Amino acid sequence: MLRVGLTGGLATGKSFVGRTLASLGCHLINNDELGHAVMLPGGEAYDGIVHEFGTEILNPDGTIDRRKLATFVFHDPSRLAALSALVHPPVRARTRAALDALEKTHPDGIAVVEAAILIETGSFRDYEKLIVAVCGVDQQIERAMSRDGLTREEVLNRLSRQMPLAEKVRHADYVIDTSGTKESTIAQTKIVYESLVNLKK
Repeated sequence: MLRVGLTGGLATGKSFVGRTLASLGCHLINNDELGHAVMLPGGEAYDGIVHEFGTEILNPDGTIDRRKLATFVFHDPSRLAALSALVHPPVRARTRAALDALEKTHPDGIAVVEAAILIETGSFRDYEKLIVAVCGVDQQIERAMSRDGLTREEVLNRLSRQMPLAEKVRHADYVIDTSGTKESTIAQTKIVYESLVNLKK
């Protein structure tokens, strides 16, 4: 099975690229969804997060208010690092387990792992190929404000904490520019998919 990483920056369209690859026949694993799972009550990171950040981050039903948690960490690198240390190891373990399961059931398939910080964590080395989705900073700001209901200041603060896209591109085997139309992004993604398929031959 070919293992492929898919990453990008905030609101660069990596999820759209991931869904497109899935529609073409790839097996998609979304690390953001796994991150949500490990933070649920009973999840591997839940108790540690509540202990670290306090019960004020909880919703009335006991679940973690991720928006409130974000306000605790995105202005404080040390607290962001503490959160990452709690969340990333179990997410990586779940990712490996999912990949191993796919390897058994679809040994000739293409598995794509979509994750925001593959390069920052060094886990991009776990994959045979790396795709990076990119677009302009103004588009990142506009998309994030529209999608997540964030203020411009909140978006800029998050972007300031992320590795620059130019640095991520240096590690890429494939770059997909999502700054144009959806049709353009799909066309580029299809070309990447065909290249990945040819690697399997």
